Amino acid sequence: MRGHGPRRTGRGVYAALGALVAVAAPLSAQHEMHNMGHMTMEAGWRMPPMDMEMPMLPGLEGAIPVVGPFLPGMGMDPAMFPEARPSEIVRMADGDTLDISVSMVRRTLAGHETVMYGYNGQYPGPLIQAPKDATVVVRVTNEIQMPTTIHWHGVRIENRFDGVPDVTQKAIERGESFTYQVNVPDAGMFWYHPHVREDVQQDLGLFGNLLVESPDPEYYGASNREEIFVLDDILMDERGLLPFGDRAPTHALMGRFGNVFMVNGRTGYRLSAARGEVIRFYLTNVANTRTFNVTFGNARVKLVASDVSRFEREEWVSSVVIAPAERYVVDVRFEEAGEMAITNAVQAVDHFRGTFRPEVDTLATVSVAADPATPDLGAEFATLRTHTEVVRDMDAFRAHFDRAPDHELVATLRVRDLPLPIVQSMEMDTLYVPPMEWNDAMPMMNWLSSAEQVTWILRDPATGAENGDIDWRFRVGDVVKIRIFNDPRSIHPMHHPFHIHGQRFLVTHVDGVPNTNLVWKDTAIIPVGSTVDLLLDVTNPGTWMAHCHIAEHLHSGMMFSFVVEE
Repeated sequence: MRGHGPRRTGRGVYAALGALVAVAAPLSAQHEMHNMGHMTMEAGWRMPPMDMEMPMLPGLEGAIPVVGPFLPGMGMDPAMFPEARPSEIVRMADGDTLDISVSMVRRTLAGHETVMYGYNGQYPGPLIQAPKDATVVVRVTNEIQMPTTIHWHGVRIENRFDGVPDVTQKAIERGESFTYQVNVPDAGMFWYHPHVREDVQQDLGLFGNLLVESPDPEYYGASNREEIFVLDDILMDERGLLPFGDRAPTHALMGRFGNVFMVNGRTGYRLSAARGEVIRFYLTNVANTRTFNVTFGNARVKLVASDVSRFEREEWVSSVVIAPAERYVVDVRFEEAGEMAITNAVQAVDHFRGTFRPEVDTLATVSVAADPATPDLGAEFATLRTHTEVVRDMDAFRAHFDRAPDHELVATLRVRDLPLPIVQSMEMDTLYVPPMEWNDAMPMMNWLSSAEQVTWILRDPATGAENGDIDWRFRVGDVVKIRIFNDPRSIHPMHHPFHIHGQRFLVTHVDGVPNTNLVWKDTAIIPVGSTVDLLLDVTNPGTWMAHCHIAEHLHSGMMFSFVVEE
């Protein structure tokens, strides 16, 4: 993706502030402040883990969020709950029914026994496999304290089964059930998750994949096998999970970045491969806010598909940038024997020093054996296929690519009642603006910001309407061009993974540059300072949501609904 480098460089957004803090708080005092994170703070809060070299902002010593802390099973023995088990594959035919219970489970992560949530007691939830155009029935029963729903992300589903509380259904209260009829008109990898307090429920394990299989046996190229790769992170300290906000999310500025990385709900994930083996990876990002840049060591990587379709053309890539809620399909050939790391390799921002630094975290380890793979798919893998059916599908829309937009949106934010040191430091954040926030560069300030103090905004500049006041109406068959500008002049600009329910769209231009290899999407990154053009294929009647898929931004207001009439 274009534009991931820094827009401007300088001596550091918080360099001046850092100097003031160093004077105000001697090193011993700074370390004492950081050590507060090892103690129980007022009202049961614990300060999030911080870089020991990062200075504490004056005036924030002992500060806690304005909301209360929440963890499932607070004060209860985790042994009361059943131990979660790995995800199971559920193959479903047209008309089949699956029962899913939403319940509390026990997990051990990073050495800590933890109470979390699970679909059918599994992590992730069951991998549902169904043929294209099937309709499967999923009966969901809620056994947790919070109301919940299931949203079938990316599926062009019948509106009443989209899983949005108070829009398409009533939330499922504890002890109640709801039955979803899930028709799957598109082949590819989709996923399911709650649409009630995703910042809590999804982060604590409520997510699963839905693999829709094409009737065409050559829909994808040849591979020796397939691997599901669900990317996630979670925030922990030496005592275990950090609490969430009870009545509203914390971490409202940047989202809740985790510091423990997981693949398929597990840390220390390992794979084995034969030399020369071609493995197809289905990547899904279920993290609250983290965008991953996935690298596969020295293995060759072929980009094949994304959210709702294959690309027009397969292409070689050095890494895969995947924002929350996005999916990508890549074929990877492991040509050299030995151990290889699959990593998240990014340029992290250090606001206090005004620098970028490389940050590499291992997501999984692949042990490649010396024995060769059978069959040898090297020749097939070396071929980059053009998908003529996809190209023909795009051809019907190309006449709309360069016309004026039908609607525009501006992404920005407002804050109120934040502690003064946070506001002052954010106002100094003007020397440069990274288009992507790969890491939490201000964990204390981020933690202290709640959805009661931060409003993330989608504004229609034509009407001035914001978020839920936006009133867009379309008809089935419309082709709608939407232009989104992510304003870098706001008090703390950040990229946004923008998701549209129930339809599909194309990313036609980024900053006026045409996209030369198209793919149908349901979620796309809007970098800071960029203008992104989307072409919406309106096919599905109903009232649908559009929102940022950073969970804390969604619950800080960054969403609206639009109506599609028959």
